[in-house]
Amino acid sequence: MVSKNSSETKDKWIGVIGVGSFGTAIANMLAEKSPVMVYARKEEVVHEINEKHSAQGKPLNPKIKGTYSPAEICENCDILFMMISSSGFQDVVKTFAPFLFPYHLIIHGTKGLCLNLNPGETLDSVQKIKRSQILTMSEVILQESVVVRVGCLAGPNLSKELVKGQPAATVIASKYNEVIIEGQSLLRSEKFQVYGNSDIIGVELSGVLKNIIAIASGALAGLQLGENAKGLLISRGMVEMVHLSNALGGSVKSVIGLAGIGDLVTTCNSVDSRNFTVGFRLAKGEKLNEILADMEEVAEGINTIRVIKAFLETADLRAPITEYLYRVLFEDFDIKEALQFLMKYPFNVDIDFV
Repeated sequence: MVSKNSSETKDKWIGVIGVGSFGTAIANMLAEKSPVMVYARKEEVVHEINEKHSAQGKPLNPKIKGTYSPAEICENCDILFMMISSSGFQDVVKTFAPFLFPYHLIIHGTKGLCLNLNPGETLDSVQKIKRSQILTMSEVILQESVVVRVGCLAGPNLSKELVKGQPAATVIASKYNEVIIEGQSLLRSEKFQVYGNSDIIGVELSGVLKNIIAIASGALAGLQLGENAKGLLISRGMVEMVHLSNALGGSVKSVIGLAGIGDLVTTCNSVDSRNFTVGFRLAKGEKLNEILADMEEVAEGINTIRVIKAFLETADLRAPITEYLYRVLFEDFDIKEALQFLMKYPFNVDIDFV
């Protein structure tokens, strides 16, 4: 089927899959220029969207239509924005796959990783994983559907600030320039700049890996260790992100760009970040299960730490921030001892990737 160009899709429905904080923010931004259809799994949420113009209490543009039918949104929307948590991403793509065609264009905004394991295997049972067993969200879409034109939206995009219309910027990454152009056309405004990047894997990894550092930053804040310590953590965190991204197939350029260092600085300084909040509460003495029990949305960094720790078991690579946070989260290692070690490591090298 022939793909549509910008002029042909301008007045068509634009689809958004997922109505969490980020999904509703993006839907509202898209609705400023285009008719928008959003997908929610629960019928009661869809009724709320269509009758009250809100999604789980979050205000939505009255022009936005809700549906709980994958077939309906895929039939009406050639361009889809997938804004769902990584834990459910693969299942959602599988649900939508029968209704997706090569003419569809998908841009996701999920900062997480999935695993490509054999039936019956879990991260707990395998413990060690290779790069071929780790999937970014774009790789999940390509593996589970016939869609080819895939993009990623990443950057310092805190939902609360987007909702308020405060100035922000993002990156749309794709191997296809058409995806970048479409995304820029739909989202760019006076208060929201949209950059392009062809290194989609590097941009995805940057958004994923910065969540690890954000947890450590929250712990620093919880222990009131000061701004100097935070500056040290962020700079060492960027170095760790570069080495991990390279090992997983990303480029240095993406890490030091908006989706990497830009998002890292924002998330490491924001009490609105779920990952920052996890670290902060850990430092105050709460256990991980207690923190997760009352969080409304997923802190992606927790699963990322587990995945990267398992990857490190097969890679000739050290990632001390990730390794020590794993011990804190899953082995009851004392958070204060972990941070004291990280403040001293490495002992003599500053930047070693240039």
